[in-house]
Amino acid sequence: MSAPERIPPRGVTDDPGATADLLARGELTVRGRIREASNAALFCTVAHDGREATCVYKPVAGERPLWDFPDGTLAGREVAAHEVSEATGWGLVPPTVLREGPYGEGMCQLWIEAAPDAELLALVDGEEPEPGWKAIGLAEVGEGRTALLVHADDERLRRLAVLDAVINNADRKGGHLLPTADGHLYGIDHGVTFNVENKLRTLLWGWAGEPLTPEAVEVLDRLRDGLGADLGARLAGLITPAEIDATRARVEALLTSGTHPEPSGEWPAIPWPPV
Repeated sequence: MSAPERIPPRGVTDDPGATADLLARGELTVRGRIREASNAALFCTVAHDGREATCVYKPVAGERPLWDFPDGTLAGREVAAHEVSEATGWGLVPPTVLREGPYGEGMCQLWIEAAPDAELLALVDGEEPEPGWKAIGLAEVGEGRTALLVHADDERLRRLAVLDAVINNADRKGGHLLPTADGHLYGIDHGVTFNVENKLRTLLWGWAGEPLTPEAVEVLDRLRDGLGADLGARLAGLITPAEIDATRARVEALLTSGTHPEPSGEWPAIPWPPV
């Protein structure tokens, strides 16, 4: 018997539809638990019709209750984030599906191996970032000292900042950024998204108040159209009608302002812990 065909992440595979089919229909085998995750996150293999991949399975039954999100909705929000990401054409969220698994319904997402040497965040001395970096804010580093927390001035991060503003991501930490060896960038952990209230918390504030790129404006125009048509229909089974309306309103607000959003002051701007 021949070995199964291994499915790598986007950037290497040319058929994301086939990958989604594998994630949705394949046999899930739990290999271990990701203990750093706040909710139950299981490292698995998924195999179907001679193809195999590694993935993350987060059962709804393992979600911790949150005061500001309805119980049992985080998995659907993860899938919704992938749908919006795909509609942008940027492919920022790994292939993600909602399916039954060994512990009931949950989200299943292709596992991404991050490149170990990619540096997107740093702590530096001084009050201004060096060229090629954007300031986030001052951070305490012990013994009464502070350092400037910065992120790379990278178009991949800038696209992700736009996506986060659209989906109202309340938890964009450094550990949720996965650059790959082939130069692609993924964002993961999108369970706390799409709230109708402004919840944007992120490390990617470096472009706050700056004009959106022409590319971003084109993408937002496309999202606005899609939310009233096919994209809205796909989101309907994953988030509520009010949350879809709020997503459309955020897109409209971005297009009207023409700029990256700034912290509102009504909600902590940076997630804790930041990484």
